[in-house]
Amino acid sequence: MGRLEGKVAFVTGAGGGIGRSICERFVAEGAYVVAADVDLEIAQTSISHVNEGKTLALACDITDDEAVERAIGETVSKFGKLDILCNVAGGSSLRDGKVTEVPIDEFWRTIKLDLYGTFLCCRHGIRQMLRSGSGSVINLTSMAAVMALPGRDAYTAAKGGVASLTRSMAAEFGSHCIRVNAIAPSVTLTPRVVARMEVNDAAQKMASMHLLGFLEPVHVAHMAVYLASDESARTTGQVFSIDSGATIV
Repeated sequence: MGRLEGKVAFVTGAGGGIGRSICERFVAEGAYVVAADVDLEIAQTSISHVNEGKTLALACDITDDEAVERAIGETVSKFGKLDILCNVAGGSSLRDGKVTEVPIDEFWRTIKLDLYGTFLCCRHGIRQMLRSGSGSVINLTSMAAVMALPGRDAYTAAKGGVASLTRSMAAEFGSHCIRVNAIAPSVTLTPRVVARMEVNDAAQKMASMHLLGFLEPVHVAHMAVYLASDESARTTGQVFSIDSGATIV
């Protein structure tokens, strides 16, 4: 029997490298998985190799309140409940920068996607968990939330907000047996990140901070399985750095 046997999971950003890996690991551990992404075709590819009876792909813009409510509702209609909410969708862009220079519209884009999107998914996901009496929420924050990362002030603000929101929700819903934790990855070699990486002094410095090498998406997925499973039944309000040592160097 898998570690998530019979549990129902809703995963946002399922078409990206980390989201796809989490979907794969959840299914491998016995969960029913709803793969949600703003791009339906990409979401479908993340579960295309899996038994259709255990998965569902949905198009969902996590910054749209009605779209999130509808997607969570479809999840419960299809599988009868919601046990696991994994908020992966988000990301920075090359337009980010210092607080004195970052474009205002880029700041709000990042806040809307990374923080507000996570807020909406938790808002509607936790409502369903309250009905069933338990659940596990897993938010994706970043190393930017736990250490100084110059030149990415919009992303740092958004992901710092996710970390704080994680703690407050853990305190609010612990009495309902709903656990809320976050994963803070460092540089993870998703296709999007690899395409943007340049060989320069900054990249070499970042590589030297990763004592065990850069992360692969599956390294984040392994932690997500733990937090989704009953093995973490007494773990809540925590931000777990999966960072190859980068935040301690």
